[in-house]
Amino acid sequence: MNAPDVNLYLVGFMGTGKTTVGRIAAQRLGFACIDSDREIERQSGRTIPEIFADSGEAAFRRMELDFIESGHPASRTVVACGGGLIVQPGAPELLRNRGVVVCLHASVETILERTGRQSNRPLLACADPEGRIRALFAEREPVYRSAGTVILTDVRPLREVVAHVIRVWNREAAEFARSH
Repeated sequence: MNAPDVNLYLVGFMGTGKTTVGRIAAQRLGFACIDSDREIERQSGRTIPEIFADSGEAAFRRMELDFIESGHPASRTVVACGGGLIVQPGAPELLRNRGVVVCLHASVETILERTGRQSNRPLLACADPEGRIRALFAEREPVYRSAGTVILTDVRPLREVVAHVIRVWNREAAEFARSH
């Protein structure tokens, strides 16, 4: 595979900016942009809250892995991955074998601010969303930090975050192309 064709996978906790950064980075790279959550909804004909309610979280997690294995183009695509996708057993390796993985990171306070206005997050449909975020964040943070290059999103302007993501992709895509 040639370096300019290597996929970029954005991972990280909900509310770290994966979809927003992914759209802009894809535009600048001339790539397609796919949000794994939206694509799973499109392919299944159900919203994520409906999938969780009807089939459970385990079924949704399997759909995420199926999406990474075969549900999207193998090149020239930026994929904004759902927050829980990378924490599944085998998912980090699966993503790293398909392209460059960049983890977007933000503080719990920023995540709370960014997700507080959203109703489409089934993991936050509980009596204590802040407690749930803090617990999930603590549980998942080690996996996020080891998934790929970590870029902080809560103290930087969006344009700087995107520029940093593209710099990392340029460097790591060349390495990926040489080794695959």
